[in-house]
Amino acid sequence: MIRHPPRLKATVVATILATVACDSSDSPAEVTNPEPDRGDPAIGGFLSCSIPQQMILATGKPRDGTPALTDPAIVPAGASGASYLRDDDRVIGIEVDGTYVAVPHNILWWHEIVNLNSFRTPLAVTYSPATGSSLVFDRADVSGAEFGVSGLIFNNNLIMYERVPDESLWPQMMRRARCGPHNGTRLTVYPATEMRWASWREYHPSTLVVSEETGHERDYRRNPYEGYDLPSNSTTLYPQGPLDDRRPPKERVFGIPPVVYDEDVIGGSVVFPFGVLDNGEPIRVIHQRARGRPAVIFWDSEAQGAVAYRPSYGGPNLTFEVRGREIVDIETESVWDFEGRAVSGELEGERLELLPEAYVSFWFAWVAFAPSTKLWEG
Repeated sequence: MIRHPPRLKATVVATILATVACDSSDSPAEVTNPEPDRGDPAIGGFLSCSIPQQMILATGKPRDGTPALTDPAIVPAGASGASYLRDDDRVIGIEVDGTYVAVPHNILWWHEIVNLNSFRTPLAVTYSPATGSSLVFDRADVSGAEFGVSGLIFNNNLIMYERVPDESLWPQMMRRARCGPHNGTRLTVYPATEMRWASWREYHPSTLVVSEETGHERDYRRNPYEGYDLPSNSTTLYPQGPLDDRRPPKERVFGIPPVVYDEDVIGGSVVFPFGVLDNGEPIRVIHQRARGRPAVIFWDSEAQGAVAYRPSYGGPNLTFEVRGREIVDIETESVWDFEGRAVSGELEGERLELLPEAYVSFWFAWVAFAPSTKLWEG
């Protein structure tokens, strides 16, 4: 069932303070009712913006006060540099040049952006702790320029900037520049999956992972946002507009954003709350139209992760169902894994087309950026 948004209910939104007393470089900024720094040239008016400048807020940290990483050490899952991770820690997993790499939230709590240059595709792995949103971008769209943390937010969401003389501002969840000379330029979203570390290792035993030896003095075992991401917590780090109360504000949702062309929405979005996906079944398959075309979502309860595919491998669309703990297509009786690969049957070796645009965020943030999104209710 799909439910469209009712009239939003106004709520009082408080500003959260850091829960652990430590050096300001190691904790979220302690900001109360922040206002845009009108003296900052990034938002001072000389840049053209396609979002309201009064909604661009200063976090209290300067540009690069949260230091993005560039090519951090990447080690095997069993290496000592990976011992900081617990099984239920969440990671952003990617496959690049035939290599599987995990970038943990533990690293991104403190750095928010990891620039990877050692592969043929220059990537930026990004996570915004305030909005719970994880996205990986192909930096070829900005000629390989690295991204840094601007110290600004929009709707609580990380605003990136590219490290070039004619820089622009890029709100992460908008997936495009919104201020500056590149205003309106889109970033290509690179396919990624967010799930628990233990499950990612199980799916990819040879995976590499970002080491805790980053060159920065941070405790990657400690979550500086602990408690902030509790689903029912309506507190946001910075002022936020009215919250949509159809789902708990910090519930993680897996969403497929709308297709936007020249600011016109031409294909609707749909969002899948974790609390609805996680109905007690170990594996689920959901068929749904998204971005104007059929899609299929695979959900793994143990991994607490979802992936979206086109139900096609280059041939006709398939219809999937779960039999025991296996995903099977009705048309050929082939068995498919969570990664969209046929592992046995007539179509063995075929692979489904991934929807790279789909990603995870908190519910309050998703609906703030896509207020007309369709809410899947199971």
